[in-house]
Amino acid sequence: MGLFDRLGRVIRANLNDLVSKAEDPEKVLEQAVIDMQEQLVQLRQAVARAIAEQKRTEQQYNNNVAEGNKWQQRAQLALSKGDENLAREALVRKKNYADAANTLKTQLDAQTNQVQTLKSNLIALEGKISEAKTKKNMLKARAKAAEANKQLQSTVSNIGTSSAMAAFERMEEKVLALEAESDSASELQGSGLEQQFAQLEAGSGVDDELAAMKAQLSGGAQPAGQLPSAKDTQSTSSSSSAVDAELEELRSQLKKM
Repeated sequence: MGLFDRLGRVIRANLNDLVSKAEDPEKVLEQAVIDMQEQLVQLRQAVARAIAEQKRTEQQYNNNVAEGNKWQQRAQLALSKGDENLAREALVRKKNYADAANTLKTQLDAQTNQVQTLKSNLIALEGKISEAKTKKNMLKARAKAAEANKQLQSTVSNIGTSSAMAAFERMEEKVLALEAESDSASELQGSGLEQQFAQLEAGSGVDDELAAMKAQLSGGAQPAGQLPSAKDTQSTSSSSSAVDAELEELRSQLKKM
């Protein structure tokens, strides 16, 4: 393979790729319909010309047939008058018109077939154009839907890395930090109250004990909450025995009286 052939193939390949990338389905479909409509106009013009030619040929054929019939009648008239030469001349004219009519008849038949073919093609092209318009609208709708879906998918795929999404994530982190600070402050406030009440309770016990000790020092009373010692217990037992003896002595004296 020659260098120029390879170079030409590379150029054609690049051009085809460039054209393929530049093709817009909507514009291509619009242009295709426009081209078909232009072809329809040309075909209609061709059909009109063919019909005009057919009518002209038909008129010429009818004129030649009429002229042939007229010379046929003249030949009969001349022969009836006994003018055989005039009758022969009339028949020659009649034959010329008949030959021309036969030629025109062949041409007319061909033109009639051509006109019928052109009319059939015209009807078929009109049907194809109508179908193409319907398909064009459908394909345009599908192309727009595909493009919209492509943009949506691109947006969805890029939303994770977008600045807006990053802003949401930052704000969420700040809210979480604020909530943590609020919970910590609540816990600290609760522990402070507990500590204050514990101090109050502890302080109350110390004050009570201090008051009891003051009372003991001033009045000899036993401090509140303090158990009696063994010495105090023995002293109390001795006092009870003396009282019982004295009571028994009184009972004896009463019996003697």
